[in-house]
Amino acid sequence: MHLSTPSPPESTNDMILTDDETAEELSADEVAIIFGFLSPYDIMRARVCKTWRDAAKKTAVPPSYEYYSKIYNVRSYNAVRAMSTALPNLDQLMISRLTDRVGYQSHHARLDIISSFRELRVLYVVDAHLTGRYPVLFNFPLLKRLRITYCRHLKFDLDMLLGFPLLEVLDFSDNQHLTGNISSLSPLKSTLKSLDICRCLSVRGNFMELADFPHLKNLYLFDTPVTGDIRDIRANDFPALESLYLPDTVHGGMKYKFRHVSEVPSFMHTVHLLSQRTPALLSKHFLSRAFDWRLSEDSPDWYENHDWYESDVLGALRGLSPPFLLQFIQAGSRRGWSWCTFNRVYLCEINWLDPEPSSGSSDYEAYIEELMRIENRVNFYRGYYQPPSEEEYNRLSVQEE
Repeated sequence: MHLSTPSPPESTNDMILTDDETAEELSADEVAIIFGFLSPYDIMRARVCKTWRDAAKKTAVPPSYEYYSKIYNVRSYNAVRAMSTALPNLDQLMISRLTDRVGYQSHHARLDIISSFRELRVLYVVDAHLTGRYPVLFNFPLLKRLRITYCRHLKFDLDMLLGFPLLEVLDFSDNQHLTGNISSLSPLKSTLKSLDICRCLSVRGNFMELADFPHLKNLYLFDTPVTGDIRDIRANDFPALESLYLPDTVHGGMKYKFRHVSEVPSFMHTVHLLSQRTPALLSKHFLSRAFDWRLSEDSPDWYENHDWYESDVLGALRGLSPPFLLQFIQAGSRRGWSWCTFNRVYLCEINWLDPEPSSGSSDYEAYIEELMRIENRVNFYRGYYQPPSEEEYNRLSVQEE
């Protein structure tokens, strides 16, 4: 049998030369288009020749959470540092859990590298242990989404947002050293769509400062000292708003506490008119619970619970508290409100805000059916449209025992 002599394998240098020659057949612009479908890390690995390295510098990486470049340890920092020159058009970056243990001379020296990313559209800084001020985080003129959350030692102010003329989404929740007045957000009036500043105890201002933001859809200011009154909202205010979450320092905010029982009826009527005029303004989820509105413990109408227990309609053994919590009632298309106990089981009589549906209407049957279920909860406080006085409550408690 005749055996042919095998050809010697190509040398490694020949193979590389062949690959380089093939790679050079495409222009940098053409390769940049192809790179646009890859993650930043894949692009970095694909820079096999000068043309492709030039292409990487021109590439705009498509937005995707999977493609976020992240700084969180030594290795990731070195990768992003290389990208700052090799992939300057990077448009998304996350900084998370960065600590002194990363091993560089200072946080400021480390973070200066991100200033090279002038095309940045998305910047997330989450639970980064940064201490002091970092101006480098606030100068990206093309940025559209900025999230700085759980940065307990980072010091910054709402005035520093002037460097983001195109910002659409802003989340500054859980930052102990965030300061400023929400009136400072006025430069973002024409672009801002979502604002979340929750659990930031040094942010001041009146939420109505944002009433004329034409594109603002989501407004969350819970657990801040921001003030205001939801009754001040007029027909043309917050034209695009879809969800609203305000602190108890706003009259009508979440868990707002009323000083007097007598002020509640007119307030509930105003809120009802507001919800009819702008249904999307008040979240259905929170509206059903009346935003956990309640009587203040400092109210002259407040008194302590009677220390006895009674089985509620659900069969659970619970304390029958005075009805100091507020609740909206929906029966068919008819809405009303009532005072209720803190477990929301027992109700006072319903204060109706809408007229009763006519017996011939398509909604009437559903209204009656729901009304019967609600009436079963109006037992202990039947005949009371507001909380009984302490004397009346004690008398009712004795009778029920």
